[in-house]
Amino acid sequence: MSEPIVRFENVSKRFGETVVMRDFDLDIAPNEKLAVIGPSGSGKSTLLRLLMTLEQPDGGVIYVKGEPLHHMWKNGRLVSADQKHLRKVRSHISMVFQHFHLFPHMTAIGNVIEGPIHVLGMKRAEAVARAEELLDMVGLADKKGSHPSQLSGGQQQRVAIARALAMQPDVMLFDEVTSALDPELVGEVLNAIRKIGREQDITMILVTHEMGFAKEFADRVIFIEGGRIVEQGPGAQVLSEPRNERTQAFLRAVLG
Repeated sequence: MSEPIVRFENVSKRFGETVVMRDFDLDIAPNEKLAVIGPSGSGKSTLLRLLMTLEQPDGGVIYVKGEPLHHMWKNGRLVSADQKHLRKVRSHISMVFQHFHLFPHMTAIGNVIEGPIHVLGMKRAEAVARAEELLDMVGLADKKGSHPSQLSGGQQQRVAIARALAMQPDVMLFDEVTSALDPELVGEVLNAIRKIGREQDITMILVTHEMGFAKEFADRVIFIEGGRIVEQGPGAQVLSEPRNERTQAFLRAVLG
């Protein structure tokens, strides 16, 4: 494997007395499509929240593109990162959340151009042209002037995906992005993710309950329980012929 774009090295995280990640190791390759599955409370969302620096690890080091994320080198040793370092390394990552978090007073295109203009310093005309391309990519070219209240949940989530892509990340995180949607809207969001996977050179990490999608889309599926990877491998192997008893029991419960 080439140098990993993301590396978790001996990472631990606890909330109070509850350990949600223990001695966690994971390497993710550039452009890899990784699906993360497991029961509630297993550490799946914590993995993403650590990468977005919404949570701090209690132990271990996370690297992004070879640089420590929550730490930085000072006088030959790792110390806690300052805000400048955090912002620089985190700029490689964008996240799409379960709930869309769109600005309600802005149109679809307004939501997509906000970050590139104010965070990346992109000129407005360039940001608008890029936003129009991205909205077209997720099938919403005709909705660019619509406000979130005028869009279905699936359409709002696709705007959120376009907004995350507009930040030009190397790594895209998806946290249960279909779980808040009505069943008939799930397909349009998964189709948008498929298209991005085909057309963009980008690493994608998906926490999902959509097992059929994970099996078909992901290069690798990891099953997490108790903050540890219990089983991993190609989607067809993990989801059709799991070797670990715990994975088998989980899939029986999820798939019925």
